[in-house]
Amino acid sequence: MSLERINPEELSPATGFSHAVTATGGRLVFLAGQTALDGSGKIVGETLPEQFERALANLLTALAAAGGTPADLARVTVYAVDVADYREHAGELGRIWRRLAGREYPAMAVVGVVRLWDTQALLELDGFAVLP
Repeated sequence: MSLERINPEELSPATGFSHAVTATGGRLVFLAGQTALDGSGKIVGETLPEQFERALANLLTALAAAGGTPADLARVTVYAVDVADYREHAGELGRIWRRLAGREYPAMAVVGVVRLWDTQALLELDGFAVLP
């Protein structure tokens, strides 16, 4: 399996994401939406960065259980109840991403939503990975 990250010079610089990711061979893993739920099913974290860290850790835990690593992520979508708050914390969120997942960025999108399943959740992450 191989992932190739494609960032054409004609497009704006890809900061914290890749414009396109191709996958050859391997096994697809579809990752369900993860929020900042702890093991008992309660949302933890008051701030968006705190919740982002937990939601990303949860996503990576599910990926690891399927046999994958952060480098295997091909696509991640972030659903945020306050996109302005997400943009305001983008630098901090990028540092959290790099600490937990490294510098191999999947294709990504941030989508503004009215609310999430858990009303205390500020964001949710889902995605898919390609494993060897």
